[in-house]
Amino acid sequence: MFVNPLWLIILSIVILIPVGFGFKFYYGPGAWWFNNYGAGIIYEVFWCLVGALFWHRTSSFVIVSLVFIITTFIEFLQLWHPEFLEVIRSTFIGRTLIGTSFSWWDLPHYIIGCFIGWFWIGAIRRIETRGK
Repeated sequence: MFVNPLWLIILSIVILIPVGFGFKFYYGPGAWWFNNYGAGIIYEVFWCLVGALFWHRTSSFVIVSLVFIITTFIEFLQLWHPEFLEVIRSTFIGRTLIGTSFSWWDLPHYIIGCFIGWFWIGAIRRIETRGK
């Protein structure tokens, strides 16, 4: 049975969205880690899969590298507080997408998320090649 890899990517994204928000709003044991760093890992995997969805012929390495570079840029952008960014950050979606405060500890978690994204994309692509 052939499974379209794009549908697997879409399904993965649909599953990751509530998981990511679940991590962000989790209040049990280890909440601090889940809210800050676990959610960052999910954030990276999500963007890796979005990249794979739109650039499905592009190398997984290129996709995850670009995701890491862009999200690291966004992390450093949190050190800058001009009026227009503060307006964006004042909304829930703005805080979710571009964050509010810089943390060096986000970067190792972004790397972990990109590695998971790389393996996830690879697994989906292996399913695709087995189906042909």
